[in-house]
Amino acid sequence: MQKNLIALLRASMPTMREANAQTTRDLGRELAVIRPYLEILKVRMEERLQTEVRVSDGLLSAEFPPMMLQSLVENAIKHGLEPKAEGGQLTVSAEIVHGKLAVRVVDTGLGFGKAATAGTGIGLSNIRERLALLYGGKASLAVSETAGGGTTVTITVPYVVRSATEPSGPAANDLT
Repeated sequence: MQKNLIALLRASMPTMREANAQTTRDLGRELAVIRPYLEILKVRMEERLQTEVRVSDGLLSAEFPPMMLQSLVENAIKHGLEPKAEGGQLTVSAEIVHGKLAVRVVDTGLGFGKAATAGTGIGLSNIRERLALLYGGKASLAVSETAGGGTTVTITVPYVVRSATEPSGPAANDLT
């Protein structure tokens, strides 16, 4: 757990500073924050939390706004999986759909807005506003019910590969 906490802090501190600049980073760096965070939550929730990250290596260099994925994962755990007695599965995936990068967070939790911990929607509203500022109408946030219970949240942004000359942080694979 200590190793994952250190990895989380190392990956997230630069991200938080850069998030204020309204820039983009690569998806690999965002996953470098998510992976140790999920491992820490697995210690806390034990067998109640199963996770899977399905992102091909080819998509790790795709541009993606900082801290949005982290917010979606936190929401899925806090409002979907944690309040559900038996917990459930959280899956993070990414794929190219019609020339755009679609990043999904899917949980088998209670369902959107059904938990006693249901939030105010400010987090999702902030993500929508940031997407509009960064991409205009070329990006979107979609929330839907998952068949059989749970929630699927998808952020779709233009697919752009960061060049090797742009600054980048630790790759997602550096955490092993």
